[in-house]
Amino acid sequence: MHTNVWYVDENVDSDKCYPQIVEAAQLLKQNEVIAFPTETVYGLGGNALSEKAVAKIFEAKGRPADNPLIVHVASRPHVEKLVTTIPKQADQLMNAFWPGPLTIVLPGGESVASNVTAGLDTVAIRMPDHPVALALLTAANLPLAAPSANLSGKPSPTSAQHVIHDLDGRIAGVVDGGSTGVGLESTVVDCSGDIVTILRPGGVTKEQLEEVVGEVKIDPALSDDGHQPKSPGVKYKHYAPTAPVTLVDGSYSFIQQIVDKRRAEGLKVGVLATEESKELLSADVVIPCGSKEELITVANRLYDVLRKFDESNVDEIYSEVFTHEGVGAAVMNRLSKAANNRIIKE
Repeated sequence: MHTNVWYVDENVDSDKCYPQIVEAAQLLKQNEVIAFPTETVYGLGGNALSEKAVAKIFEAKGRPADNPLIVHVASRPHVEKLVTTIPKQADQLMNAFWPGPLTIVLPGGESVASNVTAGLDTVAIRMPDHPVALALLTAANLPLAAPSANLSGKPSPTSAQHVIHDLDGRIAGVVDGGSTGVGLESTVVDCSGDIVTILRPGGVTKEQLEEVVGEVKIDPALSDDGHQPKSPGVKYKHYAPTAPVTLVDGSYSFIQQIVDKRRAEGLKVGVLATEESKELLSADVVIPCGSKEELITVANRLYDVLRKFDESNVDEIYSEVFTHEGVGAAVMNRLSKAANNRIIKE
């Protein structure tokens, strides 16, 4: 399959038609799959009303079929066609955070393709905050099921080049709108109970949610890989570079001891560091991933750094750990998935 690439200014006006957007939207209407940028990562979109289109997403990614997909919309009327009801708290969160990196799990209607929801009676929906994404959604006039546009298990793509590296020849096209913003996927919340529950931490923090709806819970199943997930990105090993990742919860000297031991055994070792630690740690490859003082910078760069380790051909990667407060919860969730929950404590 030939994969088209359309270059679009990231500040495209979603109210105007651009030939590239129109061409990509036409393919979506024909149930092809197209990668496009959002403010979090690049998504791989297909018609959420067509089982045929959604099956192409799973096939291109090599994604397990029991892992539900997020549906992206450009308007509230599309939401209303996909669900049976919108609870009050969900409405409050839509008003506060949409468009933006918040996915809301709602009771699903009959119109959404069954393979979008992995057989669940709920559907996960968000409105992306990116001009190119909104322009494409508007031009296609379809809700788009869109997981991250990468091979399943690999680090999510934050540029069109990442998408092409993973999926060239496997999808109909990529709308290249430049690098993404947040760098981590959306927060996923379940609004079907009395208390809003976080199913996956992401770009909107627990503290921000609580300012709108009061108490917010964190789903204990986040740490359980044996359940049927309501949310994408929580059941399987995700975000992993080729070399195994291990988290190290300890001092810099403890991290250095581990690195030195493995290098002495003949291994090429990489370290995922921060701006604060990059001069304090020595390894074959040391790549800083933002600042501990500003964790949003770590979130922005995490997937790009994990992919850079693939280019360096290291045998193992060690990473320091971060606080679970604020956006740190999302950073640690993704790092734990990348490490398949491997952690060494001092």
